[in-house]
Amino acid sequence: MTREKMPSDALVEIDRATAVPLHRQIYERFRTAIEQGVLGPGDRVASARSLASELGVARGTVETAYNLLAGEGYLSARGQAGTVVSPSLPSRRPARRKPRRAEARALDPTFAKPASPPPLLQLGVPALDAFPRKLWARLASRRLRATTAADMFYGDPSGHPPLRAAIAAYLQVSRGVSCHPSQVFVTGGYRASLALASRTLLAGGDRVWVEDPGFPPTLEVLRSAGQLAVPVPVDDEGMVVALGMRKAPKAKMAVVTPSHQAPLGVSMSLARRLQLLAWASQAKAWILEDDYDGEYRYAGPPLPALKSLDGQDRVLYAGSFSKVLYPGLALGYVVVPDSLCEVFGAAVQTWSNGCPQITQAVVADFMREGHFSRHLKKMRLLYARRRNMLAQALAKAFGEEVRIDLQGGGMHLIARFAMRGASDEELARRAQLAGLNCQPLSARGTARFSDQGLLIGFTNVGSAAQAQQLATRLRNALDGKR
Repeated sequence: MTREKMPSDALVEIDRATAVPLHRQIYERFRTAIEQGVLGPGDRVASARSLASELGVARGTVETAYNLLAGEGYLSARGQAGTVVSPSLPSRRPARRKPRRAEARALDPTFAKPASPPPLLQLGVPALDAFPRKLWARLASRRLRATTAADMFYGDPSGHPPLRAAIAAYLQVSRGVSCHPSQVFVTGGYRASLALASRTLLAGGDRVWVEDPGFPPTLEVLRSAGQLAVPVPVDDEGMVVALGMRKAPKAKMAVVTPSHQAPLGVSMSLARRLQLLAWASQAKAWILEDDYDGEYRYAGPPLPALKSLDGQDRVLYAGSFSKVLYPGLALGYVVVPDSLCEVFGAAVQTWSNGCPQITQAVVADFMREGHFSRHLKKMRLLYARRRNMLAQALAKAFGEEVRIDLQGGGMHLIARFAMRGASDEELARRAQLAGLNCQPLSARGTARFSDQGLLIGFTNVGSAAQAQQLATRLRNALDGKR
């Protein structure tokens, strides 16, 4: 079945001031589009009537151009079926001239390639093989079939109301966060949530506590918004609040990952949580809680969120669907104190058209019908197994040369190697050359952070045999073998 392609920008930009006849300009632009592969064999082109209306020219002008193209074999008329690019043409003909740099970039054959699977041992990617794709496709198809004209218009930039309600209900039950749907703002993910909070609540030059080591996107977003990040060390109880108060007592915000610290995996103790909340209340500062991997805890149920202890309304809670469903959704959310609903509502009206309504609707259905909670339960059991498989395989491959740090939850483990004095950055480089995307722990901190190790994702390790194969491959890579 052929598909109709309307003219691109290159086709509609005809020049009425030039001496070149209009029909010749149309002819040249179609021929260029065909030769460069923008229009391919079998593609249906617009009818002469519709293209003439589009370009504001006489229908006979377009027919003259089409006749020239048909005479040279570029187009083929098929009666009532319309006019198509000749199916006998090769999929891409040699260009008559060297394209300009912008054109060359747009026509790069790699541009159209589908995304590759995530690299082996990649951090932060959920088990894609275990995602319920058939169920998801059924929910999406049902939504598409039920689409109305109203669904095709702009939605609420604050988020699809049923999804906001589903998120609020889930957080109340699973994370101990009591909130109303009006406090939930759907975003494009964690970065978008942090950017929304920083733009709305902070000014350029404001100081913000960040964890050291921490999650790199946090620094990137804050710096781009003009805020000054203040690194605060992390120990076995989480962020050392006393040091933050000493370094920047008048900071305007703290960004923390209390349930599962990124990347060390420790959980913030109750004493530290209360200390952080007391500081925020006294300093009139905000806390942005990034619930990084908070859903995945393998020793007991997930910990309550810091937000659940917030009696002074100083905590904004940020979550994402990238790690609990799949990254391609590009959906997250931020829960704000009730007093900030109006100002955040005005902010999203200014800065965003919102996320795709159909995507939000499918996620809402997935949550409301109980699939989300069942999926999370399944993933916790699966990840606990896969983590143990990889840890055992690493211990077998490296013996006493490796110390594996297994915290209570998360989607990665930390392996510390005794490899004759090589830095973790050098070890990560060797692993990456072998196609294993391990990351150096030291790169997540400032110059004062001296801990070394490799961050290794385990979620897509499918079997014990694969785990052993990967561990052996890592051993050979770190030893410098090919």
